[in-house]
Amino acid sequence: NILTPIMLSLQMLKEECPDENKRKMVDILERNTMRGADLIKQVLLFARGAEGERRTVQVAYLISEIGKVTKETFPKSIEVRLSISGELWEVTGDATQLYQVLMNLCVNARDAMPEGGILVISAENLFIDENHKRMNIDAKVGPYIVITVTDTGTGIPPEILDRVFEPFFTTKEHGKGTGLGLSTSIGIIKSHSGFIEVNSEVGKGTAFKVYLPSSATTKMQQVKVQELTPDTGNGEMILVVDDEASIREVTNVILETNGYRVITAANGAEAISLYKEQGMKIKIVLMDMAMPVMDGQTCIRELLKINPEIKIIAVSGLIEKESFSKVSRQVNALLRKPYSAEELLKTIKDISG
Repeated sequence: NILTPIMLSLQMLKEECPDENKRKMVDILERNTMRGADLIKQVLLFARGAEGERRTVQVAYLISEIGKVTKETFPKSIEVRLSISGELWEVTGDATQLYQVLMNLCVNARDAMPEGGILVISAENLFIDENHKRMNIDAKVGPYIVITVTDTGTGIPPEILDRVFEPFFTTKEHGKGTGLGLSTSIGIIKSHSGFIEVNSEVGKGTAFKVYLPSSATTKMQQVKVQELTPDTGNGEMILVVDDEASIREVTNVILETNGYRVITAANGAEAISLYKEQGMKIKIVLMDMAMPVMDGQTCIRELLKINPEIKIIAVSGLIEKESFSKVSRQVNALLRKPYSAEELLKTIKDISG
């Protein structure tokens, strides 16, 4: 609920910001708000013992995003370079977890270069053969993408190099590191059936190589940054039901800007009252599932009694599987918080057709 109005407001600001430098700053805020939202979902999923969503990951795009963040936020004394093979194979995985791993490696590289240096993030295709397989117990014969994070920092002494992936082991000063970063990273990569190798030389720098098995060698990745292409409405009336005033306000602005008429309700009871007043004028209901007075699920049941053909989009953060299965039979679509303006408009357009 906190991140949803922030994300939507940033997207509106970006559209109305003529200054290129300010647009770039809004871009950074938007990207990292989305990353924060994804990480919160990961923490909640982990707490519930659930796995994150696995899908095709654009590794080239992932690295380009990390490159943007590191160039903007790391000290200017650190030069960030990207080297991405033109035709990377595909990887199936959780993009948020992989982003977390690579960003952790970059932060470690930054900390190893207090006086400045060069950080290189590269990616290439590699077919692991029997010889390479014998060199690493976790390797398997087949196609991999190798992502390498290299720094020109202090390096890691050989006597502790084998311990860097141990939980709570850290070379940082007290209070500056938990020692969980690399152990968490290798756990994530192993869950993706991959492995990590590290090479280091004191006084010259360190290179971490992340090996991820490729899901296909025939399909190639292209780095594409999708522009927001709103699907505009034609004056359809949408009822927005949410107990958070900030979410109602910013959703109202986005929908009205894109050609929809909007009325809002702060809870299920208000929504039913408004629906009885407006009747068939309301084409779609955007329904938050967790509200006081009357929750979303109860409100949906009551609305369906009034009009069994009503189109409803259920809105929720992390919804339990049992609740989701019940709700999914009653609504036309589920939109997870925090959602972007593009996701909101696309979902509305999809069920309008």
